[in-house]
Amino acid sequence: MGAKWQSREARNRFSELVERAMNEGPQTVTRHGKDAVVVISAAAFGGSAAATQARHQNLAEFLLRSPLAGSGLRVRRRRGTG
Repeated sequence: MGAKWQSREARNRFSELVERAMNEGPQTVTRHGKDAVVVISAAAFGGSAAATQARHQNLAEFLLRSPLAGSGLRVRRRRGTG
């Protein structure tokens, strides 16, 4: 992961924080000495259109796009009232 920034420093140097997130990778912002948030580029996040689509897909679509799709993994469930 990229650099760590104190929240005050991140606020005062926000443009640089964004630039580094885009060019160097995720940037961690701390608050009271603890990790608070991570700033990542839109490309790393998956772009806004992809993120919106991911939020609106149903479970079946999610499972079909899973890295395990076609792996031969068999999931069994018990029939009943569970």
